[in-house]
Amino acid sequence: MVLDFVKMEEQKAVTAEQDEAEDEKQKSKDSRFPLFPTHINNNNTCSSDNSQNAASQWLCNSSFQLTDLSVINDAVVSSLPVEEDDQPLYPSRSASYELLEDESKSDSDGEREKTNKKKKKEKKRKRSRGIGDVYDSRTSTKSKEYFFDSHGDRDNLVYGKLYRMDVPRYKLNDPEKLSRFYSEGLYRLSRRGSVLDREGDIDEMDEKLKLGRYWSTKYAVLERQKNLKRVRLVMPGKSGILVDSDFIPLLDVEMSGEGSLVGDGSVVEESWEDEMLRKTREFNKLTREHPHDEKGWLAFAEFQDCVTSKQSNKGALMQILEKKISILEKAVEFNPDNEELLLSLMKAYLSRDSTDVLIGRWETVLMQHSGSFKLWRQFLHVVQGEFSKFKVSDMRKLYANAIQALSAACGKQFRQVHQTVKPHSVDSAIVELELCLVEIFLSLCRLEWQAGYQELTTALFQAEIEFSLFCPSLLLTEQSKQRLFEHFWNSDGARVGEEGALGWSIWLEKEEESRHKVINEEMAQGNDEGGWTGWSEPISKSKDNVKNSEDVVNDIVVGKEIDEEIGNEDTKQEDDTEALLKLLGIDVDAGLNDEVKDASTWGRWAEEESSRDCDQWRPIRTKCSQISHSDGTPVREADEQLLKVILYEDVREFLFSLTSEEARLSLVYQFINFFGGRISQRICTNSSNWNENVLTLEALPDFLSENLRKIDNVQTEMQATSSVFNLDILSGSNNDISRRTGMMKFLRNAILQCLTAFPRNYILEEAALVAEELSVTEMNSCGCSVTPCRILAKGLLKSDRQDVLLCGVYAQREAFFGNIDHARRVFDMALSSIEGLSLDAQSNAPLLYLWYAETELANIPDNDSESSFRAIHILSCLGSGWTYSTFKGQPSSLQILRAHQGYMERIKAVRSTWLRGVVNDQSIALICSVALFEELTRGWAAGIEVLNVAFTMVLPERRSCSYQLEFLFYFNLRMLLRHHKQSSLSKVWETILHGLQIYPYSPVLFNTLVEIGNLYTTPNKLRWIFDDHCHKKPSIVVWLFALAFEISRGGSLHRIHGLFERALAQDEVRCSVVLWRWYIAYEINIACDLSAARRIFFQAIYACPWSKKLWLDGFTKLNSILTAKELSDLQEVMRDKELNLRTDIYEILLQDA
Repeated sequence: MVLDFVKMEEQKAVTAEQDEAEDEKQKSKDSRFPLFPTHINNNNTCSSDNSQNAASQWLCNSSFQLTDLSVINDAVVSSLPVEEDDQPLYPSRSASYELLEDESKSDSDGEREKTNKKKKKEKKRKRSRGIGDVYDSRTSTKSKEYFFDSHGDRDNLVYGKLYRMDVPRYKLNDPEKLSRFYSEGLYRLSRRGSVLDREGDIDEMDEKLKLGRYWSTKYAVLERQKNLKRVRLVMPGKSGILVDSDFIPLLDVEMSGEGSLVGDGSVVEESWEDEMLRKTREFNKLTREHPHDEKGWLAFAEFQDCVTSKQSNKGALMQILEKKISILEKAVEFNPDNEELLLSLMKAYLSRDSTDVLIGRWETVLMQHSGSFKLWRQFLHVVQGEFSKFKVSDMRKLYANAIQALSAACGKQFRQVHQTVKPHSVDSAIVELELCLVEIFLSLCRLEWQAGYQELTTALFQAEIEFSLFCPSLLLTEQSKQRLFEHFWNSDGARVGEEGALGWSIWLEKEEESRHKVINEEMAQGNDEGGWTGWSEPISKSKDNVKNSEDVVNDIVVGKEIDEEIGNEDTKQEDDTEALLKLLGIDVDAGLNDEVKDASTWGRWAEEESSRDCDQWRPIRTKCSQISHSDGTPVREADEQLLKVILYEDVREFLFSLTSEEARLSLVYQFINFFGGRISQRICTNSSNWNENVLTLEALPDFLSENLRKIDNVQTEMQATSSVFNLDILSGSNNDISRRTGMMKFLRNAILQCLTAFPRNYILEEAALVAEELSVTEMNSCGCSVTPCRILAKGLLKSDRQDVLLCGVYAQREAFFGNIDHARRVFDMALSSIEGLSLDAQSNAPLLYLWYAETELANIPDNDSESSFRAIHILSCLGSGWTYSTFKGQPSSLQILRAHQGYMERIKAVRSTWLRGVVNDQSIALICSVALFEELTRGWAAGIEVLNVAFTMVLPERRSCSYQLEFLFYFNLRMLLRHHKQSSLSKVWETILHGLQIYPYSPVLFNTLVEIGNLYTTPNKLRWIFDDHCHKKPSIVVWLFALAFEISRGGSLHRIHGLFERALAQDEVRCSVVLWRWYIAYEINIACDLSAARRIFFQAIYACPWSKKLWLDGFTKLNSILTAKELSDLQEVMRDKELNLRTDIYEILLQDA
């Protein structure tokens, strides 16, 4: 735009010079329009020769006379508001008009002179149109839309960059309502200029007053005025507020009044104050007429935020906040049970009230709505993120209250449902409540783990799994059930995950058997003794009683003496320790602040603390009575052992019963994920629980770290040199939870025990096999001659030979380690025997066929068609319904045709089940099998068409909530990626963008976006997409991928800092420990700014005071910039927050000594 007007100004000067040259040749002109000379008679023109061209005949029309044009032009110009100016801005144009007026007085000397004059005037008219009439250029076929500035802008030379006055401000005009002369009048008005258009900046090179062509400070001042009338075009049907997007009115709405619609469209002049008053009236009317419409109240409250953005005065801001609170309070009065309104109200209170007042309000709300999961979760987030109020013991009590309240709500709902419904049916409301209860329990376990109480976390999982999954089948009340469980917990019986664990119910049965056996043996011994023994028995008994009483007295005396000796020994031991420390130069009475002079000592302390956290995560089963100091155990070690013993009182308040199978499975799946197991995704990424779980992590899980590492690999391939991005550097230590051998053995034992509660669950079976592999070797060690999980898989198959899905899972593990022949034998055995099984087992056939076909295609070497023929044979057996037979050669055309027909019938059956809302793994596997079969036989386009038809069989709302349909979309995307060279990258790109609209938090889609974006588009386009998602749908996943993309490319430090600051400024992401740790590691390792890392560290521990790893990062990474006094104070604060510290600084000092 700048170049256009620069060129136009140059052409203006050239035109002025040409006008002066023409003044010498032409004496006078009568009209401003040279195309209509007045000296030519209209009658002569009309009676001219027939050979006259058609262009001259239209001039005889009276509508083109000069007087009519002048009247029209003057009327248009006079109708526009023109500001008087002392001096014209463009005198050259007015001078040319004077010359045109003199030209009308000259006479024609011949036909040739007249023709030359017309040609000259035509050229003159075209030049004037190109300069003076911008809008006429749209109708001209030879006009240029853009101009190149070959001379450059001197302002850029003066200021060294793009001048700020050159930032354009665009004003939209309706081209349909602007005629040629109206637009010409607008342009003339802009040429005349006004006071507001003039800019007071002085050019330092020519010292002349320059005009602000696109931007002016005075316009900016006007924009900030609230009473400034703004013109906007309003279309019909758009003025109604709070109308759903899918709402279609029966009649056209016509409104009257200021700011309303008139006709098809109207131009409305309205200031910000007018708009605020109008919307306030509309909202007041809406809330009066529909007081129970929560969307209306929420929109009214959100409008107050828009009003706040226009204010800068603190007093006005507080008034608006008070108004917003009063609106929400009124809304809660009409809708007391609405959770969204309550959450908005409490969020508004957060901006006004103090912490104590806010917590009091929360407690009042929760007393009235004790069964609300959303309210409890938000309350726990608020208290947990408040640094001044956070303590582990206080949070533990709040979580206990939440679990007990939600458990009571589940019991109440269960009793209400079972009074009217059959007992074997499960209500959806109960399932939802129990799933929410599991999420609260998981949040508690994550808090305990991150605060350093790993033993308590493990014990909580063990207790809840035993209490919910392996409860004895007895009709017990909740209190009786807990008393019976206390007996199991205090016994020596093995718990979940421990070697030899059988479950609470089986342990109780064996306990009863052993007790009856002991009773029978005692009765048998009594019968054998038999007979009368005389009166000596009571005498001896009395003597024994006297002896026992004397022994008791002696034991008490001896016990007191032993206690005194132990106390003396402890005192002596403490004295010896103090003497030893004094010999080493350590003064115990001086305090730690004077002892630890070196900050590196605190760094070694933090490393030792982290190492112990990784090792000490299992609770000790030793009873308290067995832990004593008499065996030489130091007092501190004995106390540490006592802390590792988890008593029943420590877990009693957090136990609850689960009745639905969905909630029980969710508990087991969450347990596996928590301890680093590999398990298939069983929850949609759009779920709030999924996002909550990712947000509260302090280390990246495997599925996220793998996708983020792929970004670095892609950037390394695109660039010549490797990037500085390293995920391990940003993530911290390599002590990953999934690579701990002992933990994987514990997890394997627990999953195998859970399989007794959920038999033939292929998800748990796969997790058990993978845990077995991880306990033996690393995950990436492919190509082993013997699969690590082969022994375990064969043992499971021996116990249940009809578990065909276990065969499929085991065959996949064999293929993963390169044993494809062994995998084929297992698949063939399972598919050959499936015909003789039950209908329930036969319904799992699509899963087996799909796994087998994908395994064959995954092991295709270059230019190998045998695996493709094998996959076609496998899928054709599924489609045709024939009994499976091992592969012998290329399938026949008849078999392929029968398979096509069979798949069409099966898809019709799937359509009917999906319309009823039943979408399961088997139907998804069938659709994938059909698409894969079409891809292999007819081409990739046919396979994509099958998947597109499948997507049309479900509603868009269901697609965004089902993890099965999300898996189907990933399958579609993988197929497109395999054939992106045959189709086009644009097709893949559009599919990815469409998928991000449905699943905006998917790590798979963001990873694919970066991979394809490097081939299809520019980095700036990817940045724009990331920024758009971060603004509209922020989440921790989006921010992590945006940061990984920038860091892997070696992006600008300002861009990366901006991403970090914008992310952590959002309330939804501020509590992410992963993001804070990334920021600190980036400043230390990549930006090399320790002072910034120190500042960020203090902000991080203030936002996330519960994360022990975050605190320890300051000791290990910032000990070079933090003093020993500061590190000592940090440790004291950690103790005040009740974080579990396992290492004493004296141990490090003794190591140095």
